[in-house]
Amino acid sequence: MALRAVERVEEVSHPTTARLSLLVDELAGLTSDALAGVDDDSSEADLVDQVGVLERLRGAVAAVQAAVMVRFGRARVERQLAADVHPRDIGRGVAEELGLACRVSPTVAARRLSSARAWWFDLPHTYAALAKGSVSEPTAEAVVTETRHLDAGIRREVDARLAAKDLAGLGLREATALARRYAYEADREAYIARGRHERKHRRVGLRPAPDTMSVLSGYLPVEQGVACLAALRRHTDGVVATGDDRSRDQIMADTLVERLTGQARATDVAVEIQLVVPADLLTDPDSHRTATVTGVGPLPGALAREIVDASRGAKTVRRLHATPNGRLSGIDPRRRFTGALADLVRARDQTCRVPFCGAPVRHLDHVRRHTDGGPTTLVNGRGLCARHNLVHEQPGWTATVVHDGLGDQPHTVRTTTPTGHDYTARAPDPP
Repeated sequence: MALRAVERVEEVSHPTTARLSLLVDELAGLTSDALAGVDDDSSEADLVDQVGVLERLRGAVAAVQAAVMVRFGRARVERQLAADVHPRDIGRGVAEELGLACRVSPTVAARRLSSARAWWFDLPHTYAALAKGSVSEPTAEAVVTETRHLDAGIRREVDARLAAKDLAGLGLREATALARRYAYEADREAYIARGRHERKHRRVGLRPAPDTMSVLSGYLPVEQGVACLAALRRHTDGVVATGDDRSRDQIMADTLVERLTGQARATDVAVEIQLVVPADLLTDPDSHRTATVTGVGPLPGALAREIVDASRGAKTVRRLHATPNGRLSGIDPRRRFTGALADLVRARDQTCRVPFCGAPVRHLDHVRRHTDGGPTTLVNGRGLCARHNLVHEQPGWTATVVHDGLGDQPHTVRTTTPTGHDYTARAPDPP
């Protein structure tokens, strides 16, 4: 994984920032004391009390952070309006900066900002309960989700009904169901319209999972999801009846792959391997080298050999040049093809090169903008998600190559945000 450091250009000077920094230091000290067993005289009841207080603190911290996020978003929008920024770009970049500050992806940051705005403006009772620590952050977020289709006034009415019901005494599932029922009762037509509109967002996604696995998911209308699962189960019943020795789950998974790809067997997948490791990985059974699935992550060499040997699909081998320490530096000139440099950048970066994002690479960007004379080279290139590629075109965002990646240091880029914060990200270690 890429090592990412966060640097602050300016010294912390604002009183509120300083107080919060001192609070963090104090909590860090308590953590050290707890791990060291300083409070050995605490009874079991005392320890449970401390856990409860700390859980309330989670809510209070989330509430304060939400308020600060709202203030930051408002300040940025006011400055953009004063600068006569195009309406299309008003607010752009806010979630991206918050994501860097929170060390999360911009998608997660945008969701947090949306919740913060909802609590602050439309759900005051839920926000107050969160600030007191009487409800958890997931419960407060569930109220946001279940009421997001309501007008502000109706949303406040639902918030008041939930407060009267005392969410503090409900579990997450109970609170979610109650918020959903109150939202439906408050505006039935809007609830139905929301369901119809959400069907436009149907999609399929893939994310990595532990132990060389992945999760393929489909966000579908409920009747379509039920129909898909029922069809797989019916087919599985027939296969099990023939005496197949696979488990039901294995048969369903294999059938899904076979029906989507049109293959006779689930293992007959086409495999492209970009050789970033010595060629003996595929020929030496004793090699402990690691392969990499571009955009997904590392794969043990032994498993890579099994996949290649088992696959009856087309296999393409492209050799990528590396420096003695393993840094990617070029592509085999005998294998030149359109987009070879793009493949090399993707193989080097794996995911979006903005710290904490982790989204798949969608765009290849010039670190030094092409309009500023930046060359189209491996050193001046980086992979970005669509969101970060767009936001980096906004005023105040700059990027600089710190290390070219051809020596002992990996390819390293420093990103500077409009607020003057620096975030440094290096390419992941080569396999």
